[in-house]
Amino acid sequence: MFGLAAVTTRIKLLASIAVLAMPPPIAARTAVTIDFIASGRFGVNIVSGSQQAKYSQMGIWPGPVHFANRYVYCAEYVKIMRELWETVESDFKGQFFRMKKCQLLPQPSARIPIICAAQSDACTQFAAEYGGYNFCVGFGVNQPMRVAPSIPRLVEARKKTGRDVGAVVMQMTIADETDAAAESKWQHYCDGYDHEAFAWRSAQAGADKTTGPYATASRQKMQGDNYPTNQGVFVGSYAKVAALHDEMAGIPGLAGFMLTFDDFIIGMEQRVAIALAGQRPLGVADG
Repeated sequence: MFGLAAVTTRIKLLASIAVLAMPPPIAARTAVTIDFIASGRFGVNIVSGSQQAKYSQMGIWPGPVHFANRYVYCAEYVKIMRELWETVESDFKGQFFRMKKCQLLPQPSARIPIICAAQSDACTQFAAEYGGYNFCVGFGVNQPMRVAPSIPRLVEARKKTGRDVGAVVMQMTIADETDAAAESKWQHYCDGYDHEAFAWRSAQAGADKTTGPYATASRQKMQGDNYPTNQGVFVGSYAKVAALHDEMAGIPGLAGFMLTFDDFIIGMEQRVAIALAGQRPLGVADG
């Protein structure tokens, strides 16, 4: 991230922070350093931590209680970072953190936005209270409207907080010159993906027994194990994918897309082709 900040001038940089792995003052200080290099183009994506094995190997897993408490933990984490960014000092006292005249200088050059990835009701409320943007995840193949339930829930939650939190849909894109070429690539991925790895991922997600119908574990069950991604997928020609994005763009409350591609470099070129096929400008929330 430091390297990208140094060699770019326009793109927004978002770094994911696993809150269990880094104390909030250290995260806040690191963010300020990147912000300084990026001249205000930096944001922080909060990762609450739901895969026990990932943290147990380092001896930092709090136990099953974390499933129920993780957004209280995240709220305290964000409060501390914001106090340090905005007032230089934090004396925060909470359930999980206790600061004692903790100080941070210099302050960031611009307000550092908090990015969330809310799917569950608890995380949606957290996003409405603390987030600047919230990543929502689509479902299925070429089914743009299946993401619709997640966005109105965010819209309702932000009405209660009075904050403007934009919904950004994460969407896998498999595009090519023709539908047949794109579908051939997609079938190749479906035929060759690692079923054992995906089964492990699903088992990890299933350890959280506090989940509702939109939480990660439940969402993965809804997606099923029939294809190699946990996001919605658009497959087709550039024109077809552009039309699918246009259809999804009609959902009230949608602020933009975060496109993921099967090949990053080729995908960036395809992003331009999709935009041209849809005769629309490239939005800052795209890709």
